Amino acid sequence: MNCDSILKLLPLYYYGELTPDEEERVEEHAHGCPVCTRELAQQRALAAALDRRKLVAAPTLLEDCRSDLMAAIQGGAPRLARTVKGPWRLFLDAMAASLSGMSSGMSSGAPASGITRLRQPIGALALIAIGFFAARLIHTGPPSGTGALPGSVTAPTDEVYSTVRSVQPDNSGGVAISLDETRRKVVTGSMNDGNIQRLLLAAAHEDNPAVRVESVDLLRSQSGSTEVRDALLNVLSQDTNSGVRLKALEGLKPLAGDSEVRKTLRRVLLADDNVAVRMLVIDLLVAHRDDNMVGMMQGLVQQENNNSVRLKLEKALRDINASPGRF
Repeated sequence: MNCDSILKLLPLYYYGELTPDEEERVEEHAHGCPVCTRELAQQRALAAALDRRKLVAAPTLLEDCRSDLMAAIQGGAPRLARTVKGPWRLFLDAMAASLSGMSSGMSSGAPASGITRLRQPIGALALIAIGFFAARLIHTGPPSGTGALPGSVTAPTDEVYSTVRSVQPDNSGGVAISLDETRRKVVTGSMNDGNIQRLLLAAAHEDNPAVRVESVDLLRSQSGSTEVRDALLNVLSQDTNSGVRLKALEGLKPLAGDSEVRKTLRRVLLADDNVAVRMLVIDLLVAHRDDNMVGMMQGLVQQENNNSVRLKLEKALRDINASPGRF
């Protein structure tokens, strides 16, 4: 590898982004090349200088970031004068101070050709740093919406969350910033509202178990709907959180005599790993006795490993005048 190719890899080498083979080639070359060894030392000094710079966030930092981004997106739209510097100006000032110290150090000993070759890695590092700081300064929270909702009402205080994905210079000397925006919306309505029910049914499958618990708890009052009943059965059979499954069981209590519900209850009694869930299932099955239920419970008593569940089964069978064992 020649000096030009090594110099392009130095920023990646410093941050551990090279493959083991590439790192070995860089180290072998730098070991025998004083120029590249000096460039690597300067790269470390530049990174250390950037790390030492500490910015104190202004109270209006978030507002400044959003205003600066919108101005850049709109092609430099005019802005109202502020008494405090924006985050981009603070960052550029920090970069100027760091690079001025670096250039003065290099001018005293580094050859002109070394400075010229160092421009590319410094530029690359600056772009990486700009993208990193922009994402950290502008992104205030995780995305919290799934797009436009039919019939929803947006309050004037809705928040927009922006995440910078890339920062690149363009041919005209400006900058192109790619960002994702997510708007948080609040939708209100009664439980009889079709849109509210659809949102609750969707929330019952969210990754956050706390959201699922609240959604299923609210859906319990609508268990008479076939769509809600099927959703509760699906939650009872497949949800990984026992608290959510218990909420679904509470909602299915009025439907304990439904044939589809009883089929699911029998499967849950045989397969669920949570004792509280299984014991509540036994109560629901006993509330509507049938011959299939009695035979299944008699067989389960003989092989049940959990003492609490076994005692619950035996008591349930005695209450309906059935023998705990088969004959």
